Amino acid sequence: MASFTSFNLAKQALNSVPKVPLTLYGIEGRYATALFTAATKKEALENVETELKKIKTVIEKDSKIRNFLDDPTLSRQNKKSGIQELLKDGKYSETTKNFFIVLAENGRLSQASKIINAYQSLMTASRGEVPVTVISAKQLDSKIVDKLKPTLSKFLDPNQKIVISNKVNPSILGGLVVEIGSDKTIDLSVSSKLAKLNKLLTGNAQEVIMQLDLLDKRKQVVILKTCSESIYNFIRGRN
Repeated sequence: MASFTSFNLAKQALNSVPKVPLTLYGIEGRYATALFTAATKKEALENVETELKKIKTVIEKDSKIRNFLDDPTLSRQNKKSGIQELLKDGKYSETTKNFFIVLAENGRLSQASKIINAYQSLMTASRGEVPVTVISAKQLDSKIVDKLKPTLSKFLDPNQKIVISNKVNPSILGGLVVEIGSDKTIDLSVSSKLAKLNKLLTGNAQEVIMQLDLLDKRKQVVILKTCSESIYNFIRGRN
């Protein structure tokens, strides 16, 4: 009877542990998972998410705060006092304030932004959302982004929701690079096509050079001239 009671208690304890929707690794993953678990028990997931976004915005805008968080010369006690002072006027929940105090005590405040991002990943996964980043050389019009949704949604499971964001990277020259979640990339960029063309031409050039070594000088000049004209005409045709 006692063993049966112990089994039931153990089962209840396991069932009471909040389920985490995503397995994260590294320091930021462990701390974000711990915060997610604590916020779940307090039924404060969304509230903590909102507070973390607010804190992240402050960190990104204020260089003094970033320097404070990253400064390795400050003692953990000074970091703790500083973070308490920083959060006291923001009407933050006890869950969020206590979490940042733990970060200060453990010397992990420099990881705050990464931990916030990891927590956001957990929240996104818990809602069945999949972040899709569309990278373009120039900012895309919102109407274009909306038109991409039906096509990109086909890469997801039926029960998943797509969350699209546009990121600008001029180095891709044109076209698009689409990042779906954290494990899938579709590269349709101009820079990628040019790299493939360059590899093709380079590979052909090396083969030509190997063949030229077997010929006399006069024949080499004629073949090189012919190759140059062919490549020139090929590029003109592509344009």
